[in-house]
Amino acid sequence: MTDAIAKLRSYADEHEAAIRTLRDELLGQIEQIAQVVIGCFAEGGQLLSCGNGGSAADAMHLAEELIGRYHQERRPLPAIALTADSTALTCIANDYGYENVFARQVTALAHRGDVMVGITTSGNSANILNALAAARQNGATTILLTGGSGGRAVAERSADHALIVPADTPARIQEMHKLLLHTICELAEVQLQERERC
Repeated sequence: MTDAIAKLRSYADEHEAAIRTLRDELLGQIEQIAQVVIGCFAEGGQLLSCGNGGSAADAMHLAEELIGRYHQERRPLPAIALTADSTALTCIANDYGYENVFARQVTALAHRGDVMVGITTSGNSANILNALAAARQNGATTILLTGGSGGRAVAERSADHALIVPADTPARIQEMHKLLLHTICELAEVQLQERERC
């Protein structure tokens, strides 16, 4: 067996173990978080999302699936990826420090009834912790996606709802986050369409 094949088997085993735990232990939490997002949209709220690096890409992916569509033709859902505006990010980082690049935007944009999704594989990203705090200050509901121990975000109870992926490798955590975000998008799409038909 080559080194590449051995590595791939190891990665696949880690991925499978994380999937099994999500399926066997965390479905209730996933459903609860999906219902928070669905309730937000049903009441006219918006979703804000943020993350760093690969998690920034996940935050943007979530927003585009909601504004565009996931599977079904439907009305666009109001979602803003706070990672997408490079002029805002660089202006805020320059004037207020990188730890405030999201919090400053959240303070300007989040309202009571909105949802803010912060994604951090470690749970220790200062800019995500500050964004969650700013969202709470504005009355928005906060959702944290993280992994491993959940880091400071979980220890400090930084979010109203936290989903902790049972893995320690950032790559496996991000893979599970993608699955969770797709599940939220699909549930929101189906259930909101059903509500609107009633």
